Amino acid sequence: MRRSDFHFELPQELIAQRPAAERRASRLLVLDGKSGEYQDRMFTDLNAFLQPGDLLVFNNTRVIPARLYGKKETGGKLELLIERILDSTSALAHVRASKSPKQGSRLFFDNDISAEVTGREGDLFRLAFTLSAFDNLLQALDSIGHMPLPPYIQRDDEDFDQQRYQTVYAETPGAVAAPTAGLHFDEAMLQQLTEQGIEQVYVTLHVGAGTFQPVRVDDLKDHQMHREWIELSAENCNRINRAKQQGRRIVAVGTTSVRCLESVALFSDENGVLQPYQGETDIFITPGFEFRVVDALLTNFHLSESTLLMLVSAFAGYDNIMQAYQHAIEEKYRFFSYGDAMFLTRA
Repeated sequence: MRRSDFHFELPQELIAQRPAAERRASRLLVLDGKSGEYQDRMFTDLNAFLQPGDLLVFNNTRVIPARLYGKKETGGKLELLIERILDSTSALAHVRASKSPKQGSRLFFDNDISAEVTGREGDLFRLAFTLSAFDNLLQALDSIGHMPLPPYIQRDDEDFDQQRYQTVYAETPGAVAAPTAGLHFDEAMLQQLTEQGIEQVYVTLHVGAGTFQPVRVDDLKDHQMHREWIELSAENCNRINRAKQQGRRIVAVGTTSVRCLESVALFSDENGVLQPYQGETDIFITPGFEFRVVDALLTNFHLSESTLLMLVSAFAGYDNIMQAYQHAIEEKYRFFSYGDAMFLTRA
């Protein structure tokens, strides 16, 4: 398939610029991957499509305030977006400025924080920070950083984004974009699902800014997927294996959970038993991919021609997804990070 097969026209006014009044107040488009039938519901109806014994897999990554504003030695303004923290004082980052900073140059930020450009890795700059009063880079970011809202949210971050562009179960800092399917859950709903007999486990995938990068080649075979850090602990690995052996459904909350689980499956042995894993993945899931773990998926709506639209098309069927997206546009669903949700079963 080609990039152009995943194109759709989206009216600008359907791109959600702010979250719903409450986390659970979003709409839910439910799509049966086998029949292609869909129905319009509310997110609070999700439990009607889950069964006792289902295992929900959440991504517990925590979004860091990764966007910084500063100046170059020449005085020119710059915007920096941390892509990955490497250790307590260094990181890889995207830098936007009138001219790219050269190796050895220094960048200056508030609170007496500065960084030296020590190298390049592709489009990313390797930076070594001098942190002044802070013990580590995460502390410094908490002091001067801004929440890294996606490029299609056309406003500056505000105080409420500190909570709402973060899941209520976020734990492990490292993401520069939220695992947005999880934004719809509040504490009360998670408790309600537990009481319904639905098990919950966590994986970690630190979402990178590459998730917003467009596919620039038309032949999907030529696309170079970005790399992201993932972890599946031994305990949660065993719980997922046990659920699979018992014939219970694995329900991924978000495409990030899908990418983590299916990556681990590829890295594990051939008999289908998952092994604990910690490392990187650049998995690229397109139609024709054989899913080994995930049976159902909760997700938000994705950008036209994006790798995530390709993933959900692989999962629930290309024709099913493209028809459901057209329905969502006609029914004025809210799209992308702060938008509405879909519940998909596998084709």
